Amino acid sequence: MSEREPSSQYTLFQDCLASQLFAKEPEFNDLSDFASYLAAEAWPVVPERFQKASYEALTRGDLGNLDVDELPLDALSTSFVDTLISYGQAEDTDDAVKFVRKVLGKYAEEATAPPPVWSSTRTKECEICERQVPLTYHHLVPRSVQTKALKKGWHTEAMLNKVAWLCRPCHSVVHRVASNEELAQSYHTVELLLEREDVQRWQRYASKQRFGVKRG
Repeated sequence: MSEREPSSQYTLFQDCLASQLFAKEPEFNDLSDFASYLAAEAWPVVPERFQKASYEALTRGDLGNLDVDELPLDALSTSFVDTLISYGQAEDTDDAVKFVRKVLGKYAEEATAPPPVWSSTRTKECEICERQVPLTYHHLVPRSVQTKALKKGWHTEAMLNKVAWLCRPCHSVVHRVASNEELAQSYHTVELLLEREDVQRWQRYASKQRFGVKRG
């Protein structure tokens, strides 16, 4: 891997690899570091069409055959194979290849899965203040910058209608603390919004207000 930020596909591949390790050894020590090392060793061998797998690429017909059973994986590094064997995750080279095929199969399935219908993600509570109050939906990639977000490659088309369910006061605060372009680039999840100190301060205030019932 380069020093650039890893792609979402690489991160998903590493997560699938970690899941496969965890399935065999739930009490695995240092799972994160081990999965990170193995993913870095295996990823260069993964064909480019798999490395670029996404729902959008699948629907465009860009990916071709994603049958993992037909993939040539003979180029897996000796260190990767030996590590799997020494940690009891594979018995021999053939078993190590089978391990990678399982990981790639799960990865391809998840990478090309259709996005959720965002309306089905509606919550009962505001995702910022956690009060049970009337909710509005906030486009995490604001509509006014969606065309630019696609052109600049900030987001895929499938992500443009992703929403957060917020009460009206919290929704208003979100649009006050950042411009639409900033929201699209840097604050396109509730988690990212909640990393801002100003949003945290507002959250502490709003969660104490007696409009509805706060969770917990």
